[in-house]
Amino acid sequence: MALTTNKSILDWIDEKVELVKPDKVVWIDGSEEQLDALRKEAVETGEMIKLNEEKLPGCYLHRTQPNDVARVEDRTFICSKKEEDAGPTNHWCDPDEMYKKLYDIARDSYKGRTMYVIPFSMGPIGSPLAKVGVELTDSIYVVLNMAIMTRVGKAVMDVLGDSNDWVRGFHAKCDVDPEKRYICQFPEDNAIISVNSAYGGNVLLGKKCFALRIASYQGWKEGWMAEHMLILGLQNPKGEVKYIAAAFPSACGKTNLAMLIPPKYLRDKGYKIWTVGDDISWMRIGKDGRLYAINPENGFFGVAPGTNEKSNFNALESTKKGTIFTNVLHNLDDNTVWWEGLNKDLPTNAIDWKGQPWDASKFVKADKSTYGAHPNSRFTAPAKNCPCISPEFDKGEGVPISAIVFGGRRAKCAPLVYQSKSWENGVFVGSAMASETTAAAAGAVGVVRRDPMAMLPFCGYHMGDYFQHWLDMGKKLGDKAPKIFNVNWFRTDDEGNFIWPGFGDNMRVLNWIIDRCEGKADATETAIGYVPKPEDIDLTDLDMDIDTLKDILTVDKDTWTKEAAEIEEHYKKFGDRLPQEIRNQLETLKANLEK
Repeated sequence: MALTTNKSILDWIDEKVELVKPDKVVWIDGSEEQLDALRKEAVETGEMIKLNEEKLPGCYLHRTQPNDVARVEDRTFICSKKEEDAGPTNHWCDPDEMYKKLYDIARDSYKGRTMYVIPFSMGPIGSPLAKVGVELTDSIYVVLNMAIMTRVGKAVMDVLGDSNDWVRGFHAKCDVDPEKRYICQFPEDNAIISVNSAYGGNVLLGKKCFALRIASYQGWKEGWMAEHMLILGLQNPKGEVKYIAAAFPSACGKTNLAMLIPPKYLRDKGYKIWTVGDDISWMRIGKDGRLYAINPENGFFGVAPGTNEKSNFNALESTKKGTIFTNVLHNLDDNTVWWEGLNKDLPTNAIDWKGQPWDASKFVKADKSTYGAHPNSRFTAPAKNCPCISPEFDKGEGVPISAIVFGGRRAKCAPLVYQSKSWENGVFVGSAMASETTAAAAGAVGVVRRDPMAMLPFCGYHMGDYFQHWLDMGKKLGDKAPKIFNVNWFRTDDEGNFIWPGFGDNMRVLNWIIDRCEGKADATETAIGYVPKPEDIDLTDLDMDIDTLKDILTVDKDTWTKEAAEIEEHYKKFGDRLPQEIRNQLETLKANLEK
């Protein structure tokens, strides 16, 4: 029974039914009864394993095929009519050619299967900042994950009405053949097609596909921003809450910052952190001229390994009910899950992520092939489980952003924190954002990877135009624009040890950032921006002296001269689409360094 009379949706579904020939079509209405029946079916077919109801109520384990465990950037395409519009950082294919290829792969692939129609809202249903999508899939796993990650059901269709402003998401598992795997975005058509994968990041089409690749293009055309950013609220002892949006490349502690627990000294004073979002921020200019953000997601799709009570207590708490775990280890002793970094208790009676018996005695920390959980294993957890979820989370108006923060892993280059000199200068800082590779990434350690605004794999159009869009948004915001900062928790000493303690103590830096936004803290002007006066970062109860702090606030001229040359090289790929204002910012930096 269709949940809508919207002709554009019904015609599109008819077309796809004709193409893939499912045995039946089921609309997902969002009811607990329907979702529960699907969970039972998935357990009966072995697609999911029901976990210990006492220890992990409503939680399930799923395993993907070993060839299908992560996002595949080399199989991800932006299919715009003109190749230059996809830009140099995306793989491009002609839309007509790609539609034909994908439809040929998907043809008849639903025979013997059910087509599930998932109407979903990115953002609270009915919010002026929200957008609607419909995903077709032949996977119960996708349905159940989408029901956690987005708001699904009939209410979404009621809000959409007869409008054609919705994103078409089509997923076909096919044979999960990596040679025929494609994740394709058609920004000009509001369409996404994913074939031959069953892994979350490639098939939960509300995630990066819609929330960033399609939405970044929509935002460019419609005058708003879709960013790869966490959103947190910082509450001071007076009860005032100020909001920060922050972008980091992977392995830089983004989720940890989003769910930060302040150090005891600041907790006792009455400071709190509220999580609005851990991954994606959609931002629009509000009636009062300020920038407002919502988290378009309804859950967390987090990396399990390394998540523990110490590294991220709130994330771990979020996974304790109603969660789907993917590719983690199954502990048979009590029918729970485990992953590397959860605790030191290696399970002795367990099944690894590939479904094989796991021998804890052969576990070697340095050898990932001995791991019980896949290094990219995941949890899909409802955001409402998070102990510090913001009271604003479900409100559709969004939260006003005071500061935008960029960051990365730099051993010697960027200071602990600095403020850009203007919005334009802040866009320059974001456009040059970089991180040094760790052992976690393939290849050499310490290689500098540029990841502008942490959007490199996710920008749905030419990145030069994307930088220009940032500049244009700044002009519209004028003096109401958020202040832009850069942080680096990862400065190291000569032995390679991190100098700043990180984790909860990052709150001390956030406090300085908010004080700067409110004109309450002083700063020293340097060649790259405004750096805190060391005495303005609160070191109370911290095992760090002021001289060490001064050291991680230094801006080394030689290091930055080399950095400027690397940024210039990085910009060459954007050609004449790189905004002149960004070039000017680089020239100003070089001139500042020569003074």
